Amino acid sequence: MVKIQKPMKTRIACLSVVLVSLHSAVMAEEPAVATSSAYQQGLLAVAAGDPVKAEACFTKALQQDPNNANARYQLIEVKKNAASISAKGRASRFGAVVIPSIQLDGATLEESLTVLGKMVARESKDQVTPNFITEDPQSKLGSKTITLKLNNIPAKAALEYILTQVGAKARFDEHAIVVSTR
Repeated sequence: MVKIQKPMKTRIACLSVVLVSLHSAVMAEEPAVATSSAYQQGLLAVAAGDPVKAEACFTKALQQDPNNANARYQLIEVKKNAASISAKGRASRFGAVVIPSIQLDGATLEESLTVLGKMVARESKDQVTPNFITEDPQSKLGSKTITLKLNNIPAKAALEYILTQVGAKARFDEHAIVVSTR
């Protein structure tokens, strides 16, 4: 039988304490990592223009760590700016669609927007279906015509070319693209 000397017993006891401490520290970090992950997903959702997902992620981060001040702040901001976040997402998704070819010859603004909307829906496989609203109380935009021929162009750029020809501008709202005079 091997007799363990007292210093060896002390070392084993110390090593056991260190291992238990390390295990406890690692276990304590796991919720922080999960909270961080939920928080990061919330930030990504804000950047993608998805306030509903962002709110859910920040809420999850707060459930995991009620003292997470950043998650609390972001949750308040998302609730306050949901429409703006959603509008930025709409603009981003619209701009990401590439139109292979668009040709307009003497088209009205309404006809041009209809054509562009259908092309965006088709090219995005109905993932992006723009709603256009025209604010033109003095009917300045209805009489102007648009002529252009564009190939392989982002939808947002095509919209800008159309609007420039009639002296209009666009604003991306939560549920629609609002076109008005400059």
